[in-house]
Amino acid sequence: MISHPAYDVSPWSLRERELNLDVLPQSESVFALSNGHIGWRGNLDEGEPNGLPGTYLNGLHELHPLPYGEAGYGYPESGQTVINVTNGKLIRLLVDDEPFDLRYGTIRSHERVLDLRAGVLVRVCEWVSPAGRAIRVRSTRLVSFQQRAVAAVSYEVEPVDEQVRLVLQSELIANEELPPVAGDPRVAAALESPLRSEENSAVGTRLRLVHSTVRSQLRVATAADHLVDGPQGTTKISSESGDDVSRLTVTTVLDPGQRLRLEKFVAYGWSATRSLPALRDQADAALVGALDTGWQGLLDQQRAYLDDFWEAADVEVDGDTEIQQAVRFGLFHILQTGARAEERALPAKGLTGSGYDGHTFWDAETFVLPVLTFTSPRAASEVLRWRYNTLPVAQERARQLGLAGAAFPWRTINGDEASSYWPAGTAAFHVNADIADAVVRYVAATGDDAFERDIGLEILVETARLWRSLGHHDHAGAFHIDGVTGPDEYSAIADDNTYTNLMAQGNLVAAADAAERHPRHAATLGVTAEETAAWRDAAAAMTVPFNKELGVHEQSAGFTRHQTWDFDGMDADHYPLLLHFPYFDLYRKQVVKQADLVLAMYLRGDAFTMEEKARNFAYYEPLTVRDSSLSAYCQSVIAAEVGHLQLAHDYLGESALMDLEDLENNSRDGLHIAALAGTWTALVAGLGGMRLFDRDSIRFAPRLPDALSRIAFRLIFRGRRLRVEVTRTAATYTLAEGEPLEVLHYEEALSLTTERPVVRDLPPAKHRPEPSQPPGRAPRRRHHPG
Repeated sequence: MISHPAYDVSPWSLRERELNLDVLPQSESVFALSNGHIGWRGNLDEGEPNGLPGTYLNGLHELHPLPYGEAGYGYPESGQTVINVTNGKLIRLLVDDEPFDLRYGTIRSHERVLDLRAGVLVRVCEWVSPAGRAIRVRSTRLVSFQQRAVAAVSYEVEPVDEQVRLVLQSELIANEELPPVAGDPRVAAALESPLRSEENSAVGTRLRLVHSTVRSQLRVATAADHLVDGPQGTTKISSESGDDVSRLTVTTVLDPGQRLRLEKFVAYGWSATRSLPALRDQADAALVGALDTGWQGLLDQQRAYLDDFWEAADVEVDGDTEIQQAVRFGLFHILQTGARAEERALPAKGLTGSGYDGHTFWDAETFVLPVLTFTSPRAASEVLRWRYNTLPVAQERARQLGLAGAAFPWRTINGDEASSYWPAGTAAFHVNADIADAVVRYVAATGDDAFERDIGLEILVETARLWRSLGHHDHAGAFHIDGVTGPDEYSAIADDNTYTNLMAQGNLVAAADAAERHPRHAATLGVTAEETAAWRDAAAAMTVPFNKELGVHEQSAGFTRHQTWDFDGMDADHYPLLLHFPYFDLYRKQVVKQADLVLAMYLRGDAFTMEEKARNFAYYEPLTVRDSSLSAYCQSVIAAEVGHLQLAHDYLGESALMDLEDLENNSRDGLHIAALAGTWTALVAGLGGMRLFDRDSIRFAPRLPDALSRIAFRLIFRGRRLRVEVTRTAATYTLAEGEPLEVLHYEEALSLTTERPVVRDLPPAKHRPEPSQPPGRAPRRRHHPG
């Protein structure tokens, strides 16, 4: 039986009360710290044992050839893989010449706590060496939100009951040995010794290593400095350096009641263009800034940053303590993924692990950016600016494919397509509409017209041009987009995928509208009245497949006539299906890996009536196996909307506990950032019923399942700070900050001011017969309290 880490359920922290080496890799992901630029996995301070060593810099990668049995025109030639860069968190300890290694000796106690308000990882361990020497170690680790290039560790050692002689080694180490790669396509490719030494030094308490990658030709500099506090006259310090290791050594003798304390400050910098001296100086300057701030100053800055974030973003859940903890855990990691990314991508695993090679996918824009848009809008804009910066590469890719406009990559780090499997990569053109949708959402939620004019417009125009060239009008005038792959990766190369067509439709209209709002800028992009008219014509004539006999929309043209998968012949060991059955068989059956049409009903809800949503949901539930962590959240949203509130709660729980309970059995490779984001969406858009409409308005249609007595959430909308509280009978809308705002409660317009909250009753909830899921694939039931 596969086990998962056990954490205390607490509203503002994640506490592990004992160390379980069997699930160490999973806990390393959960306890990872990041700021969007630097990522430190939650490895033990002493480095070993470990599951997956991990220190990452967002965007820093190496290239590797993509092997093909049979090459074809337009296939990407090289892949990109995130690499484990210089480890600055390593602190080794010898106790009377015996290494502090938890695989040996006796662990009297071991506790790790991730504090979601302080933004630190605290570890306390009491250990007895094989020779009987007892020590207590306490470490506190942070990756700074305020100082983007800086991470730091406070490390204290004290004897428990008798004198000990200690040797402490604080290191920078590059090219760490990594575990072998498993036969799972979701795991990263391992590159041996990807960093080439360029410079190393150790002077006094300061260490430095500078390396570069061989193929991608990126340079990274890492510098560390230390403050040491120990008994006077007994503490000695020395340092040394080599190509891949730079080390500070501290020796001392401690009596009971004495302690050795080390404060370690680490700074990183990387660049594709800066010279070695410039990058060295960059890292040194960041380090000086951190030293000037000091350890306590860094702690204070971290707390202040998070206080402001939680004031704008917190979600409260009464009636399910696990989900309360999980939604804050998720929001914390989403902030860590994007807070200081600053024109870099949002990897699918954030900077918590190397899964998926560190690539970003469409789920960054579709799942994660909605959360950042309403809680940390500046971070959302930075990700979209990164996409904008990759437009030239996307335009070149479109030309290579014989298309107009821009074709953004399915998976990438640097903007180049890195998927070697074109049916699920290149053919998944919906990524372009997903990016456009994120632009539209950001502008609608912020009112940032300058961003739309200077950044968003060109993205919208180039993606609209792609759709107009990719699709065609048939003899009757209907517009079709053929041979594409939608979100469901168990279907590929389909005609008129409903999700793709509806998202493309929205993209075409949004581009035409934006061009008319900014005519001068549109003209510089070569947009004409004829072109925008063609976009509107294509959107109006867009084909949306519908089976009249069944009364449901088809996931793609002809999908409902396919043979249904033999679900009754499956057992738990057959899932995920992609690891046990050929794609050829999956592609020609009615089986859905992840919500596809159901996702369309959420993101393009205006295209469906409520009855159509209910019928569609009932039809696709028995076909959806959720072999993807991306599925449960939108199933929760639509379940809530059509009246299956218990099922909505169940799916919310699955999304929320995806990593805390390692439901996919692969959290060892990094967290599922999109699933964590989905927890917020299932609460805010699902149970809170939040939707944008008419470009600049916001609507709420809240409803609660029986087990929850109250939810409350905060968000930022058009520069205002808004708080919504929902009980079983009423909703309270509070404008905490900003100019007066009009919102909708169901269909009633409410005028909000900072003077007083507005309270409205909830209408009676609609209840429908609950649909079934494939045998053995129903979500775990969330229980009513008592």
